[in-house]
Amino acid sequence: MDAKPLLIVIVGPTGVGKTDVAVSVAERLGTEIVNADSRQIYRDIPIGTAAPSAEQLRRVRHHFVGTLGLSDYFSAARFEEEALAVIDGIFAARGVAVMCGGSMMYVDAVCEGIDRMPDVDAEVRRDLRLRLEREGVEPLLEELRVADPAYYAEVDRKNGVRVVHALEVCYTSGQPFSAFRRGEKKARPFNVLKIGLTLPREVLFRRINERVSRMVEAGLLDEVARVEPMRSENALNTVGYKELFRWRDGEWPLDFALERMRKNTRVYAKKQMTWLKKDEKIHWFQPDQLDEINALIDGERG
Repeated sequence: MDAKPLLIVIVGPTGVGKTDVAVSVAERLGTEIVNADSRQIYRDIPIGTAAPSAEQLRRVRHHFVGTLGLSDYFSAARFEEEALAVIDGIFAARGVAVMCGGSMMYVDAVCEGIDRMPDVDAEVRRDLRLRLEREGVEPLLEELRVADPAYYAEVDRKNGVRVVHALEVCYTSGQPFSAFRRGEKKARPFNVLKIGLTLPREVLFRRINERVSRMVEAGLLDEVARVEPMRSENALNTVGYKELFRWRDGEWPLDFALERMRKNTRVYAKKQMTWLKKDEKIHWFQPDQLDEINALIDGERG
């Protein structure tokens, strides 16, 4: 290893136990955690996003947890810029930093860089999000086909968020979304050690199912009721809130909505693992292998 500072990146599917491991690692090293979760950054939804607990926040300083209002705009590109500045400060004070989260675009933005996109007009964003909710993805897909045939040819056509984001850029900039996508990796002035956490599928799925039940016991239904007036905001376009808004609308019984939440969380976890398995730089462990994780970190630090 050279003399560059070290960024320890802890990734894994939702529900695997990333925060517990990250807190233990950061506490041992006397450093801080940069949170790479695109939903935990928002205030007012700590239960449904499984944000770090008050105890975990007391034990180790976390950045990017509960710092934005639900209507505030944020993106992976902004996270790249702001997180790098925070990480530089941690390196100056501590010499090593920990980043933890399951939003892989945020992780990749810090580790490898992300294409610079134009700032999106707030009114354009609001209109497209409302249309996605009311009309579904098909009409928006047709608009993307006309506005940006190149990206239309490769986009996941079931992923309404990506379709909407591409249209946001098209309509704000007047240029195709694909024109801004270069995919060039950026050199970083620090070393990156990626630690992936995994569990047997049946164990992970049981943990996810149990976590939903704990969320309900912790007050998730009240949290959903409080934020329902802002349901069109992108911050709430995520698993848990989407299903429970349909319960609030009287469309689904509560038990059915919660079961859908469990199922959709499991599906999301599988998608995360599919993404992560492509990264050959990740060192894989189970979350109870702290001794082995710490040994790897010590070896990397020299």
